[in-house]
Formats: sequence, C-alpha cells, structure tokens
Amino acid sequence: MEGKEEDVRLGANRFNERQPIGTAAQSLDDKDYKEPPPAPLFEPGELISWSFYRAGIAEFMATFLFLYITVLTVMGVVKDQTKCTTVGIQGIAWAFGGMIFALVYCTAGISGGHINPAVTFGLFLARKLSLTRAVFYMVMQCLGAICGAGVVKGFYGKANYEMHNGGANMVAHGYTKGDGLGAEIVGTFILVYTVFSATDAKRSARDSHVPILAPLPIGFAVFLVHLATIPITGTGINPARSLGAAIIFNKDSAWDDHWIFWVGPFIGAALAALYHQVVIRAIPFKKC
Repeated sequence: MEGKEEDVRLGANRFNERQPIGTAAQSLDDKDYKEPPPAPLFEPGELISWSFYRAGIAEFMATFLFLYITVLTVMGVVKDQTKCTTVGIQGIAWAFGGMIFALVYCTAGISGGHINPAVTFGLFLARKLSLTRAVFYMVMQCLGAICGAGVVKGFYGKANYEMHNGGANMVAHGYTKGDGLGAEIVGTFILVYTVFSATDAKRSARDSHVPILAPLPIGFAVFLVHLATIPITGTGINPARSLGAAIIFNKDSAWDDHWIFWVGPFIGAALAALYHQVVIRAIPFKKC
C-alpha cells in the first residue's frame, strides 16, 4: 500500500508546471518564431509594384460582391411586410457573415481580405501595413461598395429601391444616436479583435496544434454582431458598406446618422488594435 502511495506522489509531481489550456503541449522555446518588423509609414516602392494594385483590385471586387449579395438580401426582407416568406433577420446575418467568410478566404492571399475600412484602419494602427496601402485599400473598398449597391438599385428600379430605404444604415426609432454609436463601437471591436486573433502569427506558432481557418471565426463574428445590432442600426461595422448604400440611396434619412457609421467603427477598430497590442501581445512568448 505504501508503494502505491509513493507511485501516486511521484506521478503527481512528475510535471512541475501544468500546461495551460489552449497552449501547445511542447515547450514554447522549441518554436521557431520571429516577430515581423512593423510596416513603414510610407513605402513609395509599393506604387510601382503590380502586387500593390492587384491587392487593391481584389479589395474592390470583394467589397462589390459583398454589397451586392448583402444589400440584395436586406431588400428582399424589407420589401415583405409580414417577413414570413423571407429569410428574416437571421438570414440577413447569415448573408453578411457567410459572404465575409467566403470573400476573406478568397482574397486573404492577395490583399489580406480586409473588405472593410475599419479592419484596414485597425491593422494600420498595429503597423501591419503602410499608410499608402491603407488609404488605397479604403478607397477601393468604398468604390466597390458604391458599385455593388448600384447594381442592386438597377435590379429593383429607383422607385422600389428608395421605397425600401436601399439597405442604408440608420439608427432605428426608439434608440438615440448614442445608442447607435455604442453599438457600432462594440460591434466593430468584436470584429477587429477577432481579425487580430485569427491572423496572429505568434498564436499560430504557439498553438500550432489548434488549426485555425482564419475566415471562419471572422465570418462568425460578423454573423453574431449582426444578430445583436440589426434592430439598433441595421449593423454597419463597415464604413464602406454604409457609404455605398447611403450614396446610392441618397436621402436625408441616410445621411443624418451617417457619421455614426464612420466614427463608431474607427473607434472600435482603434480600441481593438490597442487591446491586442498592449494586452494580448504583451504576454511573453519565450519563457524567462
């Protein structure tokens, strides 16, 4: 009996440090990881590189397709008074989340699959891309969004499109502008924080035993945020999406609250970048 107790005691003390849940079983010291250098603020060489313009074209096309499918889905739901024959709010959320999943998967290897000026802004603050590339991406995203919403208007016709608000983001009745701004800040924080976590090279090296298909959690985050905030603002969390719909709809009701869908997402993206860089990335990778 004493021998068995000794075996139990030795077994319990065999491992001096319990491995935290969600970390690799092997030592972190064995991982070959090097922190990538921060992107320069300006990189003139990008302007003569075909890959730079190819990435911008990919952002344009992805945002065009994103607005086309999502605004078309919104219009299909809004035009039905009973909503019983439509996909409803859940379907709208799936359309947004599913398209982000598909488009990030398709364009991640070309442009990084941002499809959202707020995501681009957050990554810029974290020094993941240059100011030159960030501005170019945002311009191409906005142009793609305008074209995507324009195609939807072409399908519906001006009268029907304007009758159903053109999929434009607005603060719903019963909510204040502060409510809308808060919803946009928190919603974008969730999205951009998920982007940072799903694409973190340090995490990939540390948790290599946990395979992560980055577009999946990003798309799922978009889906969940839409479920929560569609009743409040229609869910922006993407200034290009809000701008494209507002320009094509072009009514005062779309422009009155439009600032919310730029200020909110940019604040949320900045907070997510700050949180990820200061709190998450501050955890030492190597054992002391």
